[in-house]
Amino acid sequence: MKIEVVEKDDQYILNHCTKYLARESTDPRHDFGQYPPGDGRAAICEAWRFPVVDAHWDRVSAETSYRYNDVTFVYDGRRNPAESVAVLGTFGPLHAPVPMRPLLFADEPTGFHATTVRVPKAQVHAYKYAVDGAYVLDPVNPQRTVLDNGEAWSRFFTDGCGVPLVFSHVERDLLGRLVRHLLPFRLDENRRFVRQVYETLDRASRDEEFPLAYQLDDEVGTVNYIDKLVARQEQHHADDYHICLSLIGDILRFRFGGLDPASAPPEMYADLYREMETEKVDGWDYSRYGSPRFFLLLLRRHAMTGAFVHPKYGGNSGAAGWMYLESRFRDSADRTLFDWRQALESPLGHNTDYRG
Repeated sequence: MKIEVVEKDDQYILNHCTKYLARESTDPRHDFGQYPPGDGRAAICEAWRFPVVDAHWDRVSAETSYRYNDVTFVYDGRRNPAESVAVLGTFGPLHAPVPMRPLLFADEPTGFHATTVRVPKAQVHAYKYAVDGAYVLDPVNPQRTVLDNGEAWSRFFTDGCGVPLVFSHVERDLLGRLVRHLLPFRLDENRRFVRQVYETLDRASRDEEFPLAYQLDDEVGTVNYIDKLVARQEQHHADDYHICLSLIGDILRFRFGGLDPASAPPEMYADLYREMETEKVDGWDYSRYGSPRFFLLLLRRHAMTGAFVHPKYGGNSGAAGWMYLESRFRDSADRTLFDWRQALESPLGHNTDYRG
């Protein structure tokens, strides 16, 4: 697998990283429960932004660029200066680390090292830094994974990734049923519309419009969006999901006579939502999670965002959510009031000024 290094000037990289990394404060105010005690990443604002996953531009066309991301790795060596820094990962041969160059500002060294590589969209990769010959985890990125050999690596994923990262198969099935009744697509008319969007796209069209733009679920990929959100931006809510999905699964299984709660009737979910809103859920273990209403509000926020977010974030698969809004809101001349295509570049839209 050949690694393609993309040339980015120092100003581009510093603009992306210094806002978050160039702070002297060591106060762990950015720890919301996702870090172990004493972890230095707790002092970094929005550490999940690293490595930087950005749009790729090959200076040819949006169509040829769209299937890739530019991934910029940044190593902060200000406190522990290094002579040599490189990155290696599953995005390329592990025997060929990619050198990271020192970044300069006003011709002076900043202490940061960086490099940018082109990586296909819809992928997940593990990586490490080689710092003066020693292999270390990324000291900034909160995402980590344990490989089959038991060794921990840092992790990142590119736009449109559909690989499950946080939830088990059982959790995803139950989560799919939970969000199904929170979204407008649950009405028969709207669900038919969403199915038609997917069914009218042949495989070539789906691949052209967006990597992995297939029907992830009836909720236009909302479960996948939540999985990616909890893997990165809102990692601190992972325990909320694991605990509450376990509690809800047990409650519904008991009410459904021991059968799979993912196949329970809609009325059972509607009853559960009403109970969660009142904080009075029969069978809920409040010693494990004190507020079922808080989780319901969290789930609602994530579900609605995932249904209508940019597809690169893992939800709104195939832009079906936007197509729904496009068809739903029209003026007296039957022109759409939600012309999302004019705001995006090809192949999703037709804007010639926008990339990313």
